[in-house]
Amino acid sequence: MTDILASTFEESRGHLQAVAYRMLGSTAEAEDAVQEAWLRLSRSDTSDVANLRGWLTTVVARICLDHLRARKPEEPLDAAGAEADADPERDAVIADSISAALLIVLETLTPSERVAFVLHDMFDLPFEDIAPIVGRSSSAARQLASRARRRVQGRTASAAERDRKREIVGAFLAAARGGDFQSLLSLLDPNMILRGAPEGEVRGGEAVAKFFSGRAKAAQPADIDGTPGLVWAPGGKPRVVFSFTTKGDHIVAIDLIGGDERLAKLDIAIRS
Repeated sequence: MTDILASTFEESRGHLQAVAYRMLGSTAEAEDAVQEAWLRLSRSDTSDVANLRGWLTTVVARICLDHLRARKPEEPLDAAGAEADADPERDAVIADSISAALLIVLETLTPSERVAFVLHDMFDLPFEDIAPIVGRSSSAARQLASRARRRVQGRTASAAERDRKREIVGAFLAAARGGDFQSLLSLLDPNMILRGAPEGEVRGGEAVAKFFSGRAKAAQPADIDGTPGLVWAPGGKPRVVFSFTTKGDHIVAIDLIGGDERLAKLDIAIRS
């Protein structure tokens, strides 16, 4: 291999590694894919290749697609097109960074969706170049990316809502422990309801704030069936679960759930 080819490959290595990592979600697998691209380059006649970086990107994408297809099957595309949800500014926000949360979301996509989404939304490749990589027409490649984008947006929105609820529950716990009545009141919907209290049902934000002010000192943050809540678990054994219903920035309902039989039906993960 000529020094020019080797030099071009090294200059492209960071880009190729980034492409592979976003597709595979694993640094080790990404490095393997880039190394495989190097081996293919060394065995190929690239004298007619005008854009070697583009050629290498295509090779890495195909290697990654093979890896992804070995993990999970493809899904058929819908018959209808998927252009209505296009929003370049919103799409740029989604593709702006590659957080651990986004990598988890990308794992839910089919192999072709992930490749099309990564190449187009994150690396700005035209669908005409993506189409032969995924073995589809340009319009089908566009549809793959569009469907992936909708799934990413949906999962990202759900994650954002869950994070916001965790903040609200955390603020509630801090205010309740500290006896900060006004902070508690600001978190509660005026028409909220507390169910399962020993005194019976408690209605109204002010009444619920009075009930909890200075209490819940032994409660701990927990995920209850995957959603943020609190748990009282002396000795590590859950005794009472605090299940929250939120709307916007306010708590609209709290359910206190106890009893071994009822608690056994819940997936309770205590967080430190």
